Order: sequence, then C-alpha cells, then structure tokens
Amino acid sequence: MFQVIVKLTFLASLMPYLLSEKIYNKYQVRINPQVVDTLYYSGKEVGGVDRKLLKEASGLAVSRIHENVLYTHNDSGGKPTVYKLDSTGNVTGKITLDNTFNRDWEDIAVGPDAGGMKSYVYVGEIGDNDGEYPSISLLKFEEPAMDSTDLHVQPEKIKLKYPDGARDAETLMVDPWNGDVYIVSKRDSSNVLYRAPADKLDEEEVELEPLQNLPITMSVAGDISPDGKEIIIKNYWVIYYWTRKEGESIAEALSRKPVQLPYVPEPQGEAIAFSKNGHSFFSLSEERFRIKPVLYQYYKK
Repeated sequence: MFQVIVKLTFLASLMPYLLSEKIYNKYQVRINPQVVDTLYYSGKEVGGVDRKLLKEASGLAVSRIHENVLYTHNDSGGKPTVYKLDSTGNVTGKITLDNTFNRDWEDIAVGPDAGGMKSYVYVGEIGDNDGEYPSISLLKFEEPAMDSTDLHVQPEKIKLKYPDGARDAETLMVDPWNGDVYIVSKRDSSNVLYRAPADKLDEEEVELEPLQNLPITMSVAGDISPDGKEIIIKNYWVIYYWTRKEGESIAEALSRKPVQLPYVPEPQGEAIAFSKNGHSFFSLSEERFRIKPVLYQYYKK
C-alpha cells in the first residue's frame, strides 16, 4: 500500500509540469513563467529503448570520438554493462566491465584525463539511498577506439570519500577543459557540488572537495557540453541551465542563477547528456508506472 501511495504522490507532482508542456505544445502559451523558451526547443521523442535491456536506465553520456553513439546503463543490481545506443534509442552494442559489480550505478560521463590527450568513460557508482557506505567509486576506462558491437574492458576503480559523511548522489560530470570530476548530492534540501581534481584521481582514495550549495533539490543527472560552455542539471521536474564564460571554473559558472529549460516530464527521468556537437541534448527515463522508456532530444534554437 505504501508503494502505491508513493507512486500516486509522484505522479501527482508531475501533473503541473505535464500540463504546462501540453498547453505549450498545443497553444504555444507558456504557463510557467520561469521556463525560458528562447534557448532550446521542447523535447521531441526520437525513439523508444529496449525495455528488456534498459528497464532502469540511470545515466547517459555521448561519445566524444564516435558519431551517433550514446552510453547508458541500468541502476543498482543491474549487469555490470554499459549499453551503446544510437541517436534513435536503438541498442547497438554493449561494453562489459569485467570483475565489477553494479552496487548502485547512477550516472555516466565522458571526458578527458588530466593530460587531456585521451577520452575516458566514467561510470559513477555513487548511489547510496540510506547514506550508509563509507566510500563511493568511479569506474574509468578509455573510450574504445573501435566501435565494436560487444567489448570487454577492465576498468580502473577510483575510490572517493565525502569529507562530511555519506551522501546519496545521482549526478556525475567531467569538465572537458581539465578532466576534473564533479558530483552533485541528491537528498539535501540544497544539493551540494563536490569536486575531485583530475590530478588526484590516481591516489588510493580521493577526498571530495565540497564547493557550494546549489539552488536545486533531488538532482538526478547532469552534463557539461563538449566545449565546456554549457551546463545542465535536472531533477525529476525541472532542467536547470547555466552558461560558462571563458576561463571560469564550474563552481563560478554555477554560482549564477540558472534558467529553466523546457522539459517533457518523464515517469522517472534520471539521465541527461549533451550531443557530440553540442547543438542539442538528450534525456532518458527509467521505466515506471508501465510507461515505456523513451529517448527525447532537445535542439538548440
């Protein structure tokens, strides 16, 4: 009974946002004045994903070296597998992470290492619903040069620790300018931005650096554009957007007030990523309430 109540409450919370998008799509009238329509168009469904393989898609990233390749994975307890999608949501292959276990994979990002010469995939085992784990980890592997259908990799495991106690998080981002890793906590009333500098990721255990509180709660996904000049972070209801000036740090950019972008509400949208050329971004949801997961694409105006 409790689970039914939770599901109904969540659905009720989505109704104002769903209604807002329906009205806008039909009449071009925005009833939520906080949403900015001059930057990106509303999301368009580009395809469904295989619900048998990706029932709990909980992260999304786009290849920096291959065209038309997106990476995603399932939530806690899923196979230790990164699935490759094309830009219409079709599964085109998989990457198995050998000798690993999906304790609670919550997000995925692509970015450089400290040297900036290679592209790496970072899988964030950062989920901790009960705030009980003394450490979290990143699983890092070099982005495969060949776009093969089925690959096996042995990832490097990077152990991370919060300085202020265990946290649940679902947002992982890598700065394309310097390879620094950013994690955003989830369950605080004001989510916290943490940083792991790229030049410390080879240490036995990396202590995350708390940088600032953000005007967001329940963050579930985020990404930095390939050119490093745009940042998006979403929760279950809103996509927040920042621009970044040349020479600014991520923290400096996020210190400004964000704008809200158009968002097609999803049953449990926990994945977002910029496209390879940075002219659009994608979002993807877990399957919830018997609603099939759909890949959406939002184009820049």
